[in-house]
Amino acid sequence: MPNTIGVDVGSTSTKIVLLKQGEIHYKIRPTGWSPRDAAHQILEELLQEQALSREEIDFIVATGYGRVAITYAHKAVTEITCHGRGAAFLVPETDTIIDIGGQDSKVIKITPQGKVMDFMMNDKCAAGTGRFLGVMAAALGLDVDDLGKFQDVKPASITNMCTVFAESEVIGLLAQGTPKDAIISGLHQAIARRVAAMVKKRGSYEKVVFTGGVALNQGVCRSLEKELGTKILVPEYCQIAGAIGAALIGQDSCPAQS
Repeated sequence: MPNTIGVDVGSTSTKIVLLKQGEIHYKIRPTGWSPRDAAHQILEELLQEQALSREEIDFIVATGYGRVAITYAHKAVTEITCHGRGAAFLVPETDTIIDIGGQDSKVIKITPQGKVMDFMMNDKCAAGTGRFLGVMAAALGLDVDDLGKFQDVKPASITNMCTVFAESEVIGLLAQGTPKDAIISGLHQAIARRVAAMVKKRGSYEKVVFTGGVALNQGVCRSLEKELGTKILVPEYCQIAGAIGAALIGQDSCPAQS
């Protein structure tokens, strides 16, 4: 079995996955100001950890918004394609993927084999993304990782999804004495409504998988379940689904397999 690597360079974090003898090895690091530097550093770190040289890697596939900067990759593939393949691998029979990253949110419809049939993407603004939650957390005096730890309560009304206006709204609610847990529940509900509308526009859904960094926020996940009326599945490797898909495509593309 070939050793293949998938590198997913996102706006916020860079993920790398090594498929070695059927096992998944991975690393995640902030992308920072230079996608190229982040991708090179994370590759060297992973190879060192696994005691491998570049010559022992059979194929490397790059994906994500910074994929064009990955000069060491043999092939570049869109993140939509890689997320479809990765999600189908992590959760067999998936038909709908919700992926919320640092700067965009995506809804992807796939076949059981992970082939993309249709998708919808919001990448024009930060509404409902990891960046949106980061700004709201800062306004609340919290770390973004803390948001998912709050219990669901009656949500405060959040009428704006524009990051700038929503931040002002959160600050105003705090000034009025609105409890933080109510504001957080309101934010989660607002995100879920926006994303659920995208899902419903793509037609029916049976098995929904949630990937991306925001999938680690249990509050957003619960709110999505309420809006869609179905169970949302969050795989163990939700943050690296795109990189896993890229590594799997690398296996398909590896000369050793032809």
